[in-house]
Amino acid sequence: MDFEIIGQIRDIETIAVGRAVREVVRLRKRYGRGRWRKLKGVATVRLRDDTVHTAEVHWYEAHGIGRREMKIKFPLLD
Repeated sequence: MDFEIIGQIRDIETIAVGRAVREVVRLRKRYGRGRWRKLKGVATVRLRDDTVHTAEVHWYEAHGIGRREMKIKFPLLD
C-alpha cells in the first residue's frame, strides 16, 4: 500500500457480495474460500509523501480471512 490509514474507517457500505464480486475467483485462489465482499468507506489516510487526506477507501473482506487489497479510489476535499 502507498498509504496508511489513520484512525477508523467510517460510513462503511457493502458494494458487492459473493459472485457479484468480479474478482472472487482470483481472491479465492490467492487467499482461500470465504464469503467475499467488496466494501467502501471514508478514512483519514497518510500518503507516502507524509501528507494527510480524507479519502474513500475500497477493500475486499471475508470472514476468517480479514481485509485484503485496500486501495484509495479518490481523495475527498479536506
